[in-house]
Amino acid sequence: MTSTYEAAVERYVRFWNTGKPDEQQELAAETFTDDVRYHAVIGVFTGRQALIDFHDQFTGHMTDAVFQRRAEPQLHHDRARLMWEIEVGDGKSFATGTDLLVFDADGRISEVTAFLDRAPEGFAPHAHH
Repeated sequence: MTSTYEAAVERYVRFWNTGKPDEQQELAAETFTDDVRYHAVIGVFTGRQALIDFHDQFTGHMTDAVFQRRAEPQLHHDRARLMWEIEVGDGKSFATGTDLLVFDADGRISEVTAFLDRAPEGFAPHAHH
């Protein structure tokens, strides 16, 4: 299953970077379970469409944002740890974090827990609980 999980992580990164609605829908269907749960400081989102809406809201404000891996994902059993960075504009670092991904039996992501390792400037994480 390791190669299946690795492929899911790659699709996950592509999902956060795509701006094309058709590709976004296709990636979401291939990558996430129908009832995926995404836990982040700003809230909990349930379902693929909720993730698509969150993505669109973020990229509506940050049109030049690029989500990328900071290191190779670590995989074990049905989980992965993905350390990431979001860059904007001319490569300026916006934020860094670590996502914990949980896979279902088919290798799709059923749950994400997103941690901010370095929050965006001016972000008040405790204001969102």
